[in-house]
Amino acid sequence: MCADIVVPSLGESVSEATIAKWFKKAGDAVKKDEPLVELETDKVSMEVNSPCDGVLESVAVQQDATVNVGTLLGVIREGAVASTPAPSAPASAVASTPAAAKDGPAATKMLAENPQIARDAVVATGKDGRVTKGDVLAAKNVVPMAAVHSEEPKPKGEREERVKMTKLRQVISRRLKDSQNTAAILTTFNEIDMSSVIELRSQYKDDFERKFGIKLGFMGFFVKAAVNALQELPEVNAQIDGDELVYKNYYDIGVAVGTENGLVVPVIRDADKKSLSEIEGDLAAKAQQARKGTLAMKDLQGGTFTISNGGVYGSLMSTPIINPPQSGILGMHKTEERPVVVNGQIVIRPMMYVALSYDHRIIDGRESVTFLKRIKESIEDPRRFLLGL
Repeated sequence: MCADIVVPSLGESVSEATIAKWFKKAGDAVKKDEPLVELETDKVSMEVNSPCDGVLESVAVQQDATVNVGTLLGVIREGAVASTPAPSAPASAVASTPAAAKDGPAATKMLAENPQIARDAVVATGKDGRVTKGDVLAAKNVVPMAAVHSEEPKPKGEREERVKMTKLRQVISRRLKDSQNTAAILTTFNEIDMSSVIELRSQYKDDFERKFGIKLGFMGFFVKAAVNALQELPEVNAQIDGDELVYKNYYDIGVAVGTENGLVVPVIRDADKKSLSEIEGDLAAKAQQARKGTLAMKDLQGGTFTISNGGVYGSLMSTPIINPPQSGILGMHKTEERPVVVNGQIVIRPMMYVALSYDHRIIDGRESVTFLKRIKESIEDPRRFLLGL
């Protein structure tokens, strides 16, 4: 009896994917629920598992091919046993195989494509000793001291490397460029004295973690502040659809998360109806899923406004790009002690620059400047949350 392997539903508005990698080849024995093939969409990577025990009889679509929902990927002969045993591996390969089997798919692929990098020489930073793509990239960037002092010109092939863009990276590139080409994007800036929220977090973070089982960060405050500002300035939460303006009476806030495969934006649903602890819990869960690559398609769809924190990478100021079809994005940045004037006196305060990039087709200067002022007021006096101001 044979079982077909087909491309599963990829989620709303996503109709195609790219074959990133086959984990099995024709003739290999497979077990039920064992990963067979990795698919990349414009939002996430996902694995297709075996529906039964048996042998992978045929592979219908090869790596790098583009497939649609329902496309036949291969066929499994259910209950069959592989006819020929796999050839014996060299002793050195046998020694490293168990460790390599635990590595992430992207790292395994990169190691296979770069045989000059020995896996045992790669410093693994992933969970349970897993080698990540970043670990392999770090190993590739290690230059022997002899090479540093050598002045002999190297062949071009040794100085450059061509790697095909992943489906996710291709779509990120296209969407961001489309955003620049379509929207009339402007950016306005302000700065926030983080003293009050830092003091509040320091005072209550231990009690917060004991009661709710999660850490108290700063992003939750900014999500709450953004919701308050969006409720006052509905244009920033709206979008353009043809010749109509669509005003959203709900607040689904996307929070950008950097991963090995690129930037993803999981969405905190109905943030206006959630407490600070609920928002922080959602943020922690979504960030962990994003880095593990286990986000579902529904986790990434339908956001009305986005927050991006370049400060985690040390950015002092930036002009974030709108995530279409949204009309605004808030950029947070590094908190840095700077001299500021307070009541006529020069004092040192922890300051953060914030930026709002907005679509000038729907949002005017008054709304954009007022929006950032409301963010500033809320963060500089978090008690406003308690009073609903």
